[in-house]
Amino acid sequence: MRKKILIRAAIALCALGLIWPALYPAQKEEVQKVSHEIVKRARRITGKDRLDGVLAGRTKVLDLTYPLNAQTPYWPAPGYEPFHFEFFTSMDKEHVLSGKYCTPEHLGTHVDAPNHFEQHGVSVDKMALDDLFGYAVVINVRGKAAANPDYRISPADIQDWERRNHEIQDGSIVLAYTGWGERVGSPERYQNKDSRGVMHFPGWSTEALDFLLRARNINAIGIDTLSIDYGPSTDFAVHHKLMSAGKYGIENVAHLEQMPPRGAFLIVSPIDIQGGSGGQARIFALIE
Repeated sequence: MRKKILIRAAIALCALGLIWPALYPAQKEEVQKVSHEIVKRARRITGKDRLDGVLAGRTKVLDLTYPLNAQTPYWPAPGYEPFHFEFFTSMDKEHVLSGKYCTPEHLGTHVDAPNHFEQHGVSVDKMALDDLFGYAVVINVRGKAAANPDYRISPADIQDWERRNHEIQDGSIVLAYTGWGERVGSPERYQNKDSRGVMHFPGWSTEALDFLLRARNINAIGIDTLSIDYGPSTDFAVHHKLMSAGKYGIENVAHLEQMPPRGAFLIVSPIDIQGGSGGQARIFALIE
């Protein structure tokens, strides 16, 4: 009941915030402040209901993470190597099972912390915990990426999403669905190198990111490819712009074809490497 009351109040106050200032300009600031607070409280309660829904079986939990194994995609550059895992005990001999693994930070579904590209950026263990939770925005550019492997998500793509849905909310995590996950089983197709060794896959544009940073208070961006920068990039301008703003990126996001364009809530849980520039992350989408 409390949730319904707050949501109805939020809707009413949003409308009032549009009408009242025109009638009584002197009270514009006060009305907008109250309506904003009511909307925030309504969203918090709705988020709590999602967690309650998981326990009650009403909310679907979707894992957006690739499993870690020797075939998991990683950045093809010197110093990087495939994921390695082995058991060093066995149930037959030691009567206990234990294993060990070795991996680059930037392998599989992972987070890029701000210090990955910015000298004074925070490391993965120092990232604000609040930023690891957010509303999921999934922008579908699959058709455009199929026609042009070097496609970069543009401000027009964001504006088209907002026309179809709503303005991107504060605290959102904006994910680009390019369809590239269909290639993940083949390193050659996933990297898509040409005869000169240049990779070709979709990414974000600096213009789109600039809009999200300037006009929308997002928590992070992500993509279902090797990098938030498109394949041929040599300056990694999107990385630099994102991380200089103190934000993080998510790469190799799995199963975006199963995500709705809006309405899901994300939980991003990166490995807590002290001083690390990123690391593998388990990402859960809560979908009602």
